[in-house]
This record gives sequence, structure tokens and C-alpha cells, in this order.
Amino acid sequence: MKKNSDLDTFQWIGVSTRGKRLEGEMTGASIALVKAQLRKQGITPSKVKRKAKPLFGVRMQAITPKDIALVTRQIATMLMAGVPLIQSIEMIGSGSSNKSVSKLMETIADEVKAGQPLSQALRRHPRYFDDLYCDLVASGEQSGALDKIFDRVAIYKEKSEALKSKIKKAMFYPIAVLVIALIVTSILLIFVVPQFQDIFSGFGAELPAFTLMVIGISEFMQEYWWMMLIVIVAFGWAFKEAHLKSLKLRDATDRAILKLPVIGMILNKAAVARYARTLSTTFAAGVPLVDALDSAAGASGNAVYRYAILEIKAEVSSGNQMNWAMRNSKIFPDMVIQMVAIGEESGSLDSMLGKVATIYEQEVDDAVDGLSSLLEPMIMAVLGVLVGGLIIAMYLPIFQLGSVI
Repeated sequence: MKKNSDLDTFQWIGVSTRGKRLEGEMTGASIALVKAQLRKQGITPSKVKRKAKPLFGVRMQAITPKDIALVTRQIATMLMAGVPLIQSIEMIGSGSSNKSVSKLMETIADEVKAGQPLSQALRRHPRYFDDLYCDLVASGEQSGALDKIFDRVAIYKEKSEALKSKIKKAMFYPIAVLVIALIVTSILLIFVVPQFQDIFSGFGAELPAFTLMVIGISEFMQEYWWMMLIVIVAFGWAFKEAHLKSLKLRDATDRAILKLPVIGMILNKAAVARYARTLSTTFAAGVPLVDALDSAAGASGNAVYRYAILEIKAEVSSGNQMNWAMRNSKIFPDMVIQMVAIGEESGSLDSMLGKVATIYEQEVDDAVDGLSSLLEPMIMAVLGVLVGGLIIAMYLPIFQLGSVI
């Protein structure tokens, strides 16, 4: 079966059971399947043809995780308001400003109308709905509490996206400092320093060592800047490809990132928050703890925590308490372990894990805000040192000439 991104749009003309002429559009994998779908809806198709695509093609707007979080919240709200499932999905599709989301919702609605469970229809689109999402929906279908499950999934997706946004914000500032510093320094070395070099050539005196060093760097940059740019781009591309293909490199990168100052602390807190939020959501939805730990391992976002959670799963499967297994992993804070222990003893593990997630999500938020406040003056300091150093190097010969005169 074709993936959603490969489905075509067909224009159809048909007759209803009452003899009324109808026409419209429908997405599908083939003309035969579209005709079959129309017959299930009580329409006898007389003509079905593939819709012609524009000459230069119109690029469909991408479906982002934020779009999926919004769709999930809309479904949860409508189900809790008593709107039928299929009608909810169709209303969301028709009301979305993103044409790709509309097409996705239309496809899912058609599959549910054909008699498939919603969880099965969602599994046909793994690019947008992962195993955790589909498993939770399946548990909601089995328990008959789909509205409550969608509410939990919506909260989970919203919290996850908010956390991702904070992590991206935390990573952006250090990278911005380095990029800005590199660009400003390169401009000064390639375009500004040569102007001073022409002036110094007429001095007839020996230049200071610091000035000579800067001029040497400037000459190298003027001669080989293109080569340095190629090396940087090639290194970035090679690292990206190797990171995609090598599990060892990904694991080593994850371990190294957690050891970075400030950033590492934020990523550690974020991993704990994801672990607690995923476990809280899945366990509360009735998913067995061992299966919930599998989902938490996949959602942790870091190899160090993923392997640790899988070890916790193995110990829990052997009959050990989760708080004891977490303590043996030696990566979770004592407060988290103690709260999990209280949750296990009181029978409210999902609620306690939810509180842990809320605490650590707030700590990540505060840490990112603190990092932003810290890096703003740091950017000024780094640029000041670079620009000031170059200015001093260029003016030292002028100062020395003045003292000789």
C-alpha cells in the first residue's frame, strides 16, 4: 500500500442511492480503491480520474510535530464534548489551514469509515504517529475511554514539544556566539587588516610581534578562505552522514553532550523529564510497566538514558522494584528515586511521575532562561575581545611610531 505522501487525488462523478448526481475529490492509492470506497459510501461512480498536477508542482506544507500535537488536542476536545470520532476527524481536516494536515485527516477518516480501528489507521502513517501514540490510542479503544486517552496524549505531546523548544533554545545561543564570532573575525581579517597592512608598508620600521601574527593570519585567510570554507562544510556533511550511519558515534556524541558545562545539565534534566512524562502517560493509560519502560527508553532522547532505562526494564521484569533499579543505574537524582519509591508504595506511581516531570520541565525552563541571561553579556565579551584584540594589533605600530617621534 502506498504511503500517505504517495497517495494521489482523484476527481469523481457518481450517483447516490436516491439518483442524485454527485461529484467531488478523494485521495487514494488507485482508481479501483477509490471506486470501492465510493461504493461503500452508497455512491455508484460513473467516472473517476486522477487529478492533474500543476506543471511546476505546488509544494505541500510540511506536517510538523506541533501540528500533530494541535490535532491531538482538537480530537480530545471534540470527543470530550460528545462529537463522534469520524465527524471530529473530518471537521479538523476541513478546518485546518495546512493542506497537508487536511489531506492526512481525510485519509484517516476514510480508513476509519471503511471499518478500521483508529489505532490501525494511524499506524499506516508512522511518519506522524509513532508506536507510542498508536499504542495509547489502541488502549483507549479497548477500554472505551478514547476521549480521556486523547486528552492524556495531547498533554504528553504538548509537554514534549514545549521541552524540545526549550532544548533548541538552549543549544542555539552557544552556536550563535561561535558563528557570530567567526563571521566578524573573518570579515576583519579579510577586509580590514589589509587596509592597515598597506599603511604599515611605508613605515620602514619593524612591526610588533602581535601585529605580525595578526597580519600573517590575515594573509592566510585572504589566500585560503575558500579552502577553509570547503573544509568546514565537508566536515559538517561527513559528521552528519557518519552520525546517521554509526551507532557508536551517536552514542559517543550523546555521552559527550551530557558532559558539557551548563548545556549538559539542561540535557540531563530534560531526559529525566521525558522519562517521567512518558512513563506517567503510558502507565496511567493502562499500559503495563515493562512496556511503558520500552516507550520511555525510546522517548528519552539520549543513548545514556536509553541504555539505563532498558537495564531498569530488565530488572523490573525480574521482579525488582523500579526505584531500586533506578538507583542501580546511578544516573537518576535521589529526589526522583525517592518520589518513585513513594509512588510505588502508595499505588500512585503515574501521579508521582507526573509531578516529577512537571518539576524537571520547570527546572529546564528556568535553566534555559538563566543560560540566555548568561550568554547575552558573554556574546558581547567574546566579540569585544576579538574586535578589541584586532584593533590593538593594528594600532600598536602607530602608537610606537608616535613615541619614537
